[in-house]
Amino acid sequence: MIKRQKDRKFELVSKFKPAGDQQQAIDQLTHNFQTGTKEQILQGATGTGKTFTMANVIAKLNKPTLVLSHNKTLVGQLYGEFKQFFPKNAVEYFVSYYDYYQPEAYVPSSDTYIEKDSSINDEIDQLRHAATSALMERNDVIVVASVSSIFGLGDPNEYAKSVLSLHEGDEYGRDNLLRDLVNIQYDRNDIDFQRGRFRVRGDSVEIFPAGNSKHSYRVEFFGDDIDRIVELDSLTGEIIGEREQISLFPATHFMTNEERMTKALNSIKDELDIQVKDFEGKGKLLEAQRIKQRTTYDIEMLSEVGYTNGVENYSRHFDGRKPGQPPYTLLDFFPDDFLILVDESHATMPEVKAMYNGDRKRKETLIDYGFRLPSALDNRPLKLEEFEKHVNQIMYVSATPGDYELNRTDKVVEQIIRPTGLLDPKIDVRPIEGQIDDLVGEINKRIDKNERVFVTTLTKKMAEDLTDYLKDLGIKVRYLHSDIKTLERMQIIRDLRLGKFDVLIGINLLREGIDVPEVSLVGILDADKEGFLRSTRPLIQTIGRAARNANGEVIMYADKITDSMREAIDETQRRRTLQMAFNEKYNITPKTIIKPIQDLISATKTTNSKTEKEKSFAELNFDELTAKQKETMIKNLTQQMQEAAKKLNFEEAANLRDAIMDLKK
Repeated sequence: MIKRQKDRKFELVSKFKPAGDQQQAIDQLTHNFQTGTKEQILQGATGTGKTFTMANVIAKLNKPTLVLSHNKTLVGQLYGEFKQFFPKNAVEYFVSYYDYYQPEAYVPSSDTYIEKDSSINDEIDQLRHAATSALMERNDVIVVASVSSIFGLGDPNEYAKSVLSLHEGDEYGRDNLLRDLVNIQYDRNDIDFQRGRFRVRGDSVEIFPAGNSKHSYRVEFFGDDIDRIVELDSLTGEIIGEREQISLFPATHFMTNEERMTKALNSIKDELDIQVKDFEGKGKLLEAQRIKQRTTYDIEMLSEVGYTNGVENYSRHFDGRKPGQPPYTLLDFFPDDFLILVDESHATMPEVKAMYNGDRKRKETLIDYGFRLPSALDNRPLKLEEFEKHVNQIMYVSATPGDYELNRTDKVVEQIIRPTGLLDPKIDVRPIEGQIDDLVGEINKRIDKNERVFVTTLTKKMAEDLTDYLKDLGIKVRYLHSDIKTLERMQIIRDLRLGKFDVLIGINLLREGIDVPEVSLVGILDADKEGFLRSTRPLIQTIGRAARNANGEVIMYADKITDSMREAIDETQRRRTLQMAFNEKYNITPKTIIKPIQDLISATKTTNSKTEKEKSFAELNFDELTAKQKETMIKNLTQQMQEAAKKLNFEEAANLRDAIMDLKK
């Protein structure tokens, strides 16, 4: 079994030094963890540099770290930032490797069985292998992951036992190596050399590791001895250098051996007999016949080829787990003394809690109607309490921590001073009567200063009516709603920043990707109508949309001040008072954030022809394109998505993926 190197240290690289109240937050968080605190909260206002604080805490504690987020786009963004902060350490990326996933399901009302259908992204699969292999080899590892990290992954002990360790000078034997590579799920292919494959050239064996897309190895034999190990550029074949020792990790996370396979098949047969008898005893003859036929086929496939479609549903038998026992997950690959940082914890922790119930509901239907054995329930995400058992030390990070986090710990470290000196916005509460005329006056003031306005309404109809009303007054306005596709949303935000229109109206303006520094006014209509978007946390988040501009102001239109409004106003005013005092003490003048306006993803590839110019989506009208032009655009976007993924720019790749899906529809 491979030994983890524990002497490696995290080395934070940044041109920035902690500013504002970042240093006190870093010191306090680090001290709390070092003195045995298990759970604590970093409550950081929008734009205060929470990620930089997280990076400093990681560097000071020097522990393997899991950074957890609820959203693939945010995971990509965080991964990019941590990569820049720790270029000399192992920063890895772990999300679901499906580009497309349709789970197996059964709809009794229409007697419809839906087969599992999925498309695996090879790039992401490689990065998942890179993450687990790094955790086996070294201590200085940060894995930035989505909530898919709490789903079943395979036994880390079997995975570690299956690692092949090759040393120059060892007596090994070429044929032994070939057999061992096949045992850890590598494929032999002498023509198409890809990740997870090997090829044989006389006394040399070339191996393409499962967790690396750039480098491969050539193992040269002299008789039965390993004469030389060479690291190669997998694309050009150029020699990078010689290695005294290499470790080859399995090509799959789900490793088993012959003994385990035999035990698992016997266990599946026993469960099948029990389930068939149970169905027959209840008079469910159709279900009994169905489960017998389907499971017998799976057993035959597993016996002959070692694999069957839906093999993950038998994971409990292969792992040797008891019914109800939690599955192995990415968390089991970490050493016991590891750190978890939960980004946007108010959204991430509810998702961690919800995953188990959603998965179970679907599978119970499949089991009741004879499509799956009851053991399928044990191929599942962790329950919340099972996740909690894995926690050694955890830090919840959010501008508005949820009830779960606040109930878990009373250790709350605040970070509310922005390095730019920007203050939380002023808040004004005005009566609902005459609110539209008042809002129009405020909008015109911002237009005169070349600033932008967000307006949030409670209903779709109100948003549409207000948009039409403002247009009639000659105000340049757009309406952002849930039906607007990814491409158009990106275009709308860009046009707002460029000043092609001045006011953006929406129901929920809290989605990621719409932080616009040019916005100096946020108007909240019907602020006193209590509900999800008018409760304390969403109100604080909405107020934060005006915190990136030095002239930031929020106007709430309400006839009474609700408890949620009062809490949001008091919290914002408290932060603002502290920020003003800090600025006065250190003679800081607030400055609006300068954020470059990026070009939209290009719709056509550049060519050498001077007549064909690269166009952005903002310049295109999709309705005017021919079917062939749309096809070409999808092809170009797919290529750009793959290039973005290879450059590890996952935020852009995710946007491109969504854009392609929208176009295909």
